Amino acid sequence: MTNASSRYSRVVLVSAAALIIAACNKPAENKDAGKPGDLTTDAQKFSYSVGANIGKQLQQVKDEVDTKSLEQGLEDSFSGAQLKLDDKAREEVMRSVAMKMQQKQAEEREKLAQKNKDEGDKFLADNAKKPGVKTTASGLQYEVITEGNGPSPTAQDKVTVNYKGTLLDGTVFDSSYDRGQPVTFPLGSVIPGWTEGLQLMKTGAKYKLYIPSSLAYGERGAGPKIGPNATLTFEVELISVEKGEEAAKPAAAPAPAAAKPKTK
Repeated sequence: MTNASSRYSRVVLVSAAALIIAACNKPAENKDAGKPGDLTTDAQKFSYSVGANIGKQLQQVKDEVDTKSLEQGLEDSFSGAQLKLDDKAREEVMRSVAMKMQQKQAEEREKLAQKNKDEGDKFLADNAKKPGVKTTASGLQYEVITEGNGPSPTAQDKVTVNYKGTLLDGTVFDSSYDRGQPVTFPLGSVIPGWTEGLQLMKTGAKYKLYIPSSLAYGERGAGPKIGPNATLTFEVELISVEKGEEAAKPAAAPAPAAAKPKTK
């Protein structure tokens, strides 16, 4: 079993099993009090809570769950009856389902990556034809909103910026404006689209950067909002540039949305 499927199995299936065991070990206080379906006794409330938690844990594999069989397994465990599947058989089927779900997620991610790439390619092709949009040799596109008159940074410098990052559908995935303060970071520590784009700017300038996925996070994506092969747009305001030895020191708070993806 791969590490990924092992982790998936532990998170979804083992945790659900732990909840069932907890339910089995709970004393059935006042179990005769109240009608079935009522939530008047502690036992009923506890049992309902366990059931709800199991449902949440199994949400990702709900298409693989037969509730009648789940109920039967619970009843057999309660009564002490001989289980219809031994330990080995249960482990094998859980491993099989975990691997099936892992494969399904991989296929869905591959489809999303292709969809994002196609949409990004079309967007950039159309965007390149718009007045004021310039395209560099790398494929980075930019648009000048306001020109600056101060120094331009190099990849070795530290910069302070305000920015807003959006997906092609307009979803804002990060914004220093929303946080109410600019961000300072070494320019060489961020994604290639930022490193290149900010070197085109002078201090005081505000540009709009259109960054293809190859200059952003590529097939890996970043976090829950930036999917695989996502084309990103940033409005970036270059506030200041710090040169010299001080700029080589790591920033206290690098721009999270533009930080370079970690490599294995």
